[in-house]
Amino acid sequence: MPRPACEGLGAIVPEFKNLRSPEHEVLLEGVRRGQFRAIARLITLIENGATDSADFLRELFPLTGRCFTIGVTGAPGVGKSTLVDGLAGHYRQLGLKVGIIAVDPTSPFTGGAILGDRIRMRSRSLDPGTFIRSMATRGHLGGLSRATGEVLDVLDAAGFDIVLVETVGVGQDEVEVARAAHATLVLLVPGMGDDVQALKAGIMEIGDVFVINKADREGAARTEAELRALLSMSRRSDGWRPGMVRTVASEGAGLQECARAIEEYRSFLESSPQRSDRAQQVQRDRLLEMARARITEDLLGGAVCAGLVEALAAKVAARETDPYSAVEELIARYRLGAVGG
Repeated sequence: MPRPACEGLGAIVPEFKNLRSPEHEVLLEGVRRGQFRAIARLITLIENGATDSADFLRELFPLTGRCFTIGVTGAPGVGKSTLVDGLAGHYRQLGLKVGIIAVDPTSPFTGGAILGDRIRMRSRSLDPGTFIRSMATRGHLGGLSRATGEVLDVLDAAGFDIVLVETVGVGQDEVEVARAAHATLVLLVPGMGDDVQALKAGIMEIGDVFVINKADREGAARTEAELRALLSMSRRSDGWRPGMVRTVASEGAGLQECARAIEEYRSFLESSPQRSDRAQQVQRDRLLEMARARITEDLLGGAVCAGLVEALAAKVAARETDPYSAVEELIARYRLGAVGG
């Protein structure tokens, strides 16, 4: 039986290692107990693509499924970090354990997160019941980091009740958060062209709650009226009518109403007959994304594979072949395990 085309990742389904090191057990137990240092260390392993990170995630996965995830998205400057900080404080007052994933732009020098969001959440960083992690996009589109799903599993298994995911703020292509979060908040600000932004394809569809932040500015009423008009012309397949709230997050105004709108959607989601279908669709998308990433790494994992990709790319650039034929050749040789011939 031929081996997979590339050897960068070994077998497609690696065998589970029954013999684990004491360090492995200590780290795993630390995550189960919700120890922040252990959680941060495991997240670093996941982000860096450590070979044993999948073993940790396999063992932690049975502990997942209890956490509620809230995605917060919107254009830069709408106050996402301030709102996340305020909502985290609200949930902490209720005695809930809160996690925050703040996806930042990638540093062009180190490849790491610029950490702007964490700086704006300093009040939460001193709270022993709030875990904050800044993650870099590392070139991944959609406003999230590629490792976001795995990090959510870690926080879920570690016993967090609520996890807030703040996207990087790249504009109207930040629709991937809707697949990672249970509820998605779309933030708008009067006077920033958000009435036009709301018309962009994708943004209207992913919003479970629309938040007009900085509502003390002129034009808040007009922005709300236009949004309500737009929402009245659309119908979601699940029957939910998105909530809308005004906030001034920097002053704490409207946070109670925002949390109440989130809770209303959560209650709707838990009673919806389509709940299981949505959960299955989320996992289906995740499996396909993981498969794509695994195959891509497999193709580029060895010198032979990378050489084939480069050779085909050179032919396409020289117009000696077309990209469609090149892809067919690459896939065919990958399937046959005959790369390098």
